[in-house]
Amino acid sequence: MAADPSPSPSPLVAAVDLGGTKTAGAVVTGTGELLARAECPTAADGDAEAVFAGVARVLDELAGHPAWPGVTAVGVGSAGPVDTVAGTVSPVNIPSWRGFPLARRIAEHTALPVHLLGDGVALAEAEHWLGAAAGYRDALCMVVSTGVGGGLVLDGRVHPGPSGNAGHIGHLSIQWDGDPCPCGGRGCLEGLASGPAIVRHARAAGWRPTEGGPLTARAVADSARTGDGAALTAFDLAARALAAAIAGTAALVELQAVVIGGGVAQSGPLLFDPLARHLTHYAGLPFTRGIHLHPAHFGPDAGLIGAAAAALRT
Repeated sequence: MAADPSPSPSPLVAAVDLGGTKTAGAVVTGTGELLARAECPTAADGDAEAVFAGVARVLDELAGHPAWPGVTAVGVGSAGPVDTVAGTVSPVNIPSWRGFPLARRIAEHTALPVHLLGDGVALAEAEHWLGAAAGYRDALCMVVSTGVGGGLVLDGRVHPGPSGNAGHIGHLSIQWDGDPCPCGGRGCLEGLASGPAIVRHARAAGWRPTEGGPLTARAVADSARTGDGAALTAFDLAARALAAAIAGTAALVELQAVVIGGGVAQSGPLLFDPLARHLTHYAGLPFTRGIHLHPAHFGPDAGLIGAAAAALRT
């Protein structure tokens, strides 16, 4: 297969990154520059129309920018699962959206063509185009945050799969007899390595936040940096689960590199050091060894840049 064509530098697109916590948008150039931004909280516990109202609000704010008349398409990276053929989304963390026709609704709202992709695939698009996966032909790009997602680069191309969900590693079952997952499976990676999972591991090991402090993975990371044993244990458990999932993926598709972004990845060595150590134990076959681990090049803008990259090729 030939490598993905680079997006043209001339047109402009709008990008939307929709997650369970916030909905972000931008006007993006063909070289990945964000000319305008907009953001609002996602009404994840609201009804379907309340959630879409946030998307519309972000798009309307972008439409007020002077560059908007040059926008030719809208790229949308959404929490999944998604169905890119039907143009629908069913995010696990947005209960009111099951089969929600997001692509059609955005097309109606903007009168522009819409390219829908999952948030993990959007990360892969961004990192393969301009980020840490740019030099690799075969890579897994992961988001480790409130949830765990992923996208694959295979033979030099982002590989979304028939429905747009390929690489969704967060719902790979790591414990066959583990806890039930909202996705319908059991023992999923997301339930073992996400931010909320790290908090759960830490509390089970005896960690307590400072009085009035937040129950977040960032708070656990702060404690781990001071040498708190329970907090360090929590990150070690999450890293072990990630290592098992990465090794299994490498056995299936042969990976050169894994790029990890998201809020949990921002803990740096607290996650990457035990991950590298555990990976040597789980990746035993010769062709699964030597995987290069990289933090994602793009922070919170990865979803926007990836959605834009996909839209620029349409």
